[in-house]
Amino acid sequence: MAKEITSREENYSQWYVDIVKKAGLAEHSAVRGCMVIKPYGFSIWEKIQGQLDKMFKATGHVNAYFPLFIPKSFLSKEAEHVEGFAKECAVVTHYRLKQSEDGSGLVVDPDARLEEELIIRPTSETIIWNTYRDWISSYRDLPLLINQWANVVRWEMRTRLFLRTAEFLWQEGHTAHATEAEAVAEAELMQSVYADFAENYMAMPVLKGTKTENERFAGAIETYAIEALMQDGKALQAGTSHFLGQNFAKAFDVKYLNENNQEEYVWATSWGVSTRLMGGLIMTHSDDDGLVLPPALAPIQVVIVPIPKPSEAISIVADRLKESLEAAGITVKVDNDMKKRPGFKFAEYEMKGIPVRIGIGQRDLEKNQVEVARRDTKEKVNIPLETVVEYVENLLQDIQQNLHQRALDFRAQHWSVTDDWDEFQAILKEKGGFISAHWDGTKETELKIKELTKATIRCIPNDQKDEEGKCIYSGNPSAGRVVFALAY
Repeated sequence: MAKEITSREENYSQWYVDIVKKAGLAEHSAVRGCMVIKPYGFSIWEKIQGQLDKMFKATGHVNAYFPLFIPKSFLSKEAEHVEGFAKECAVVTHYRLKQSEDGSGLVVDPDARLEEELIIRPTSETIIWNTYRDWISSYRDLPLLINQWANVVRWEMRTRLFLRTAEFLWQEGHTAHATEAEAVAEAELMQSVYADFAENYMAMPVLKGTKTENERFAGAIETYAIEALMQDGKALQAGTSHFLGQNFAKAFDVKYLNENNQEEYVWATSWGVSTRLMGGLIMTHSDDDGLVLPPALAPIQVVIVPIPKPSEAISIVADRLKESLEAAGITVKVDNDMKKRPGFKFAEYEMKGIPVRIGIGQRDLEKNQVEVARRDTKEKVNIPLETVVEYVENLLQDIQQNLHQRALDFRAQHWSVTDDWDEFQAILKEKGGFISAHWDGTKETELKIKELTKATIRCIPNDQKDEEGKCIYSGNPSAGRVVFALAY
C-alpha cells in the first residue's frame, strides 16, 4: 500500500492527497469544491469534536443552533464584515423549481423569487447578534456563552480536501459580555483552550499570537491565533479567537441595563476551529507509509491481528485481551477477517495510522507472549501476555509524547531569526519554516513583503519582547519581532 503513496520529497501536495484518499478519510464530491468525509475520517473528526466540546463546556459554554440562511441585509450591517466575506458568499435567490416548457428538465421558476436574497452562512455573527437582541436586556443576562457545531460555505475557487473546501464543518463560539475586559479575557481564554487541545491531544505544537490588522477577522478589533508548522515548512492557521468590541452590538442594537440602570452596548467575541484541523493532523505526523495518528485522537488505538488464521485458542486469547484493554479505557479492534492475509492487514492498519498493532500467532501462544508494534517508529517487541495491558497503556502515552516531541524538534530545526532581507528570502526559498524578523508595523510594508515573497505575518507572538531593531524590508524602526512564513 505504501507504494501507492507519493513520497513527501517527490511531491508533498500529492503525498497529502494520497494519504487522505488511501487512508479512507475523504474524497471529492459531485459538487465542485466540496468533499465527502468518509466514515473513518468522520470518526477522527468525532474524536476532535468530542474532546473540544468537553473543553468548551468545562469553561462554561453551552451549545445551540442557528439558521443556515442569513438575510442579505444582515450581512450589510457591519461594514468590515461584509467587505471581508462578500466575495465568498453563496446566495439563494429563488425558492422553487418547475418543469421547462419544452419538458427537457427543471428550471428555476421566475415567479418564485425571494423578496430578499438569503446568504448561506459563511459565519454566523450577524444572524446570532440579531437573535441576541431579544435575549439580552439586563446585566443579569450576561455573560452569554454559546457555541454551535455547524457547517458553513465560503465559495473557494481553489480547494484541497480538509484544508480549504467550499463547504466545511466547524464550531463557532459567540459570546456577549458586560465589559471590554471580560470580552478580551474570553477571547484570550479560548485561544488558550485551542492551544491546549492542539498540543495535548493533536500533539501539534503551536505558536500563540495576535494577527496584524491586515490579517484580522473581518469586523474584529483583535484576532488571537494559533499557528502550526507542517512538514513542508508551511504554516497552518489552526484556530482563531476574535475580540469584536461593540461592533456587532451596535450594528444590531444589542444593549443591556447595567447595575446602575444605565443602558450600554454589550461586548462581543467569536472563535472557531474547523475540519482544517484534520489537515493539520495529517501533515504534522504522517509519513510516506500512510497516516500517523496520536493515540488521544485515534478512533482505534489498538488493533489485534490473529496470525495466520485464527484458531479457537488464538481467538479466545484475542477476545480476552480486547476485554482487558477496553477495561483500561483503550479502544480496540480484533480483526478476524479470514479473507485477508496478515500482511495485507498490517499494511492496511499502518496506512490508517492505528497507533499500536498486536499480533498473536501459534508460536506466540506457545511462548505465552504477543508481538506489539508501534506505528510511529515501526518498532516491534515481544511482550508476555500477563504484562501486555500495562505495557500498551504506557506505550500509548509514549507514542503521544514522541509525536509531540518529534513535531517540536522539526519546528526547532525550521525556526530562523534574521535581520537581513536577502537572507530572509533565501530561508523562505531553501528552508521554509517560521522566520522571526523585524517589521515596521505598517500595512504597506506587510503587503509588499507578501507581494515579493508570498510570505505573510503569521502572528505577533504573545510573548513578544521589546526589542528595537530595523524592519527586514523597509529599514524603518521596529519595536519587536514578528513571525513570518509561507502558509496554507
